[in-house]
Amino acid sequence: MGRIDDLANRYVEDWAELSPLGATYVGITGHDDKTDDFSPEGFAAQAELTRRTLNELDTIEPEHESEKVAKDAMMERLGLELEQYDAGFAKSEINVISSGLHSLRGVFDIMNTDGEDAVAAVAARLNAFPTALEQYKGTLRDEAAAGRVSARAQMLAVAEQCDAWTDPDRDDFFHGLAGRLDASGALAAELSRGAAAATAATTEFAEFLRTEIAPLGRAKEAAGPERYALASQYFLGAKVDLHETYLWGFAELDRLEREMRSVAGVIVGSGSASVDEAVAVLDADPDRKVPGKEAFRDWMQALADKAISELNGTHFDIEPPARKIEACLTPTSDGSIYYTGPSEDFSRPGRMWWAVPEGITEFSTWRETTTVYHEGVPGHHLQISQTMLRADTLNRWQRLLSWCSGHGEGWALYAERLMDELGYLEDPGNRLGMLDGQALRACRVIVDIGMHLELDIPRDNPFGFHPGERWTPELGWEFLRAHTRMADEVLRFEWKRYLGWPGQAPSYKVGERIWLQAREETRQRKGDEFDLKTFHRDALNLGSLGLDPLRRALARL
Repeated sequence: MGRIDDLANRYVEDWAELSPLGATYVGITGHDDKTDDFSPEGFAAQAELTRRTLNELDTIEPEHESEKVAKDAMMERLGLELEQYDAGFAKSEINVISSGLHSLRGVFDIMNTDGEDAVAAVAARLNAFPTALEQYKGTLRDEAAAGRVSARAQMLAVAEQCDAWTDPDRDDFFHGLAGRLDASGALAAELSRGAAAATAATTEFAEFLRTEIAPLGRAKEAAGPERYALASQYFLGAKVDLHETYLWGFAELDRLEREMRSVAGVIVGSGSASVDEAVAVLDADPDRKVPGKEAFRDWMQALADKAISELNGTHFDIEPPARKIEACLTPTSDGSIYYTGPSEDFSRPGRMWWAVPEGITEFSTWRETTTVYHEGVPGHHLQISQTMLRADTLNRWQRLLSWCSGHGEGWALYAERLMDELGYLEDPGNRLGMLDGQALRACRVIVDIGMHLELDIPRDNPFGFHPGERWTPELGWEFLRAHTRMADEVLRFEWKRYLGWPGQAPSYKVGERIWLQAREETRQRKGDEFDLKTFHRDALNLGSLGLDPLRRALARL
């Protein structure tokens, strides 16, 4: 480890002090009883740490190849984080999936709850919840006064989430959390007070959004070219031609739907069968249904364990700590499917989480087989666990804090396709599920770029969809419903997420595209020496980094 690695490791220590919530998320111990400072001064302190680190990093020359990768990754990631802050987006943005509020609430899902000290940390955070939200209100007020404010519709949707979290007849999240923990006496009373305080603060925050900030919010949800360009680069770790990417999305969706119709013919037994007819056949098959969310969780766990067992030693070498994954259900009914990585010492395993919307009681295995591969192995769990285990070659920032959606989500979507290549999706129903998931990600490219840049829909688009009209949120919803096969409850959250989090949704499919391009570039460069298992090992051993730095690093291997 050289000077760059030393600087990176110091940054992690300083960052964890400023972001106790973040420390818990990435598995750094010793901060679980505290919350972040969500005041303007708190945001400024984090930005100053980033700025100071970048300035020092710029003066240090890498001592070897691994430090060259580390410096490139840090300059790119931290540089874009600082740009987001300086542009006002880091403090002002609030949407249905990503905000200070969501960080505060979501951290409880992954906190350790075993033992009195762990429960006391939960109680301390619950009781600190109102102060943190008051700080956050102050930041949002300041940003709104400066003209930096999120879309009104997003803030109203977040207020509705608060309603669900605090409703005794719905999620009742905070009281439910306190009730599940093993505590008695003074600690139980502290938990109860914290749950009541957090519930009241969340209810008040919903009112604050509705009556004070939402009326100041943007009527238009479109981010616009300047905001979108920065967001796209941040989420991809690469600059792409947005208009070329937008048109590619149409071509890719068309290719996927043609392939889906071919698979549908196999399922129905008729070459003229439609995808919807195949879906009806699959949904009517009792062997492809799992009743109840707990049984569905168990099914996910079994499939994830099977994938680890069969892929280890064949297509990947999976070290013992990474062979454990937990399938979990979220304690709230809103949100989506996601993965949380293991703690630094692997005492907390990697987990894949399913948020089950209200009213959903039955699950289709043909739809979700590929999703288990996305969240588990060879997707996020393999990728993130392998990074965590590379302490001999990656500094602590690379192992714990470096994350790029285009790299991470692009790899996980690539992993779904890879499982098809490896023969794990020979069942036509499971293969249709994979293709349908890929089609959703292609829809995201079209809808996200189209809505936020308010582009014209191509007159010659292969679907004959409103040719020549300009994208609106309503047209985005219509397009998603026409080209995906998800329950409206799930799809509506997806749609709201795209509108509120510009640039993130396309990072899956565009990230996969760049991963495939990088693989082909390596194949061309290596010729007969190219080996797929070696490519995967070498690429993942670089850790998570922006996709432009990834391609530069791979070119030097």
